[in-house]
Amino acid sequence: MAVALVAKGIVLGLAIAAPLGPIGALCINRTLERGFWAGVAGGLGTALADGTYALMAAAGFAAFAFILDAISLPLQLVGGAFMLWLGWTSFRPRPPVTAATVGARDLLATTISTFFLTITNPATILSFAAIFAGLGLAGAGDRWSAALLVLGVFAGSMLWWFFLSGLVAMLHHRLPPSFSVWVSRISGVVLLGFGAIAIGMGVMGLIG
Repeated sequence: MAVALVAKGIVLGLAIAAPLGPIGALCINRTLERGFWAGVAGGLGTALADGTYALMAAAGFAAFAFILDAISLPLQLVGGAFMLWLGWTSFRPRPPVTAATVGARDLLATTISTFFLTITNPATILSFAAIFAGLGLAGAGDRWSAALLVLGVFAGSMLWWFFLSGLVAMLHHRLPPSFSVWVSRISGVVLLGFGAIAIGMGVMGLIG
């Protein structure tokens, strides 16, 4: 039973993390700029946020619905502004940084930034709530079962980010230097686009 719950959590974590969106683009960019562990640090922030939302969904989404309803609009606006800022910084020229020169402070900052970016996206908890409800997992079982599910989600998310960061870091040395520049620009465009959409929807929610 315990193994099955963790396995379900891993599959859910992979399913939520794998689609390439602004977080994936950002982690790819960080891996190309600063190396494997910078990409993993970004993935850690996302996995921690996924685990937080998975815990809320496992405990019963209805218990947190009123909180989400109250903060979803501010989260959308703040998250959109943060994505715009990250997108803008992707276009600023900066010298290449090797993985060996990346300190603990840089890795911590990367983890915090991706955690914040993920946690300010209300769609994440809605995704978990829908999946958990569809599988009959939300609010079901004891605390031990919920903990195993959340552990699995965190592990599944981290597996994906380890895989993605490792793949990008391995291929990086086989690609021309200009590849990193273009990935940074594409990442910036993706972040700017998602940020503009988030803010636009937030503004419509304010005036609607």
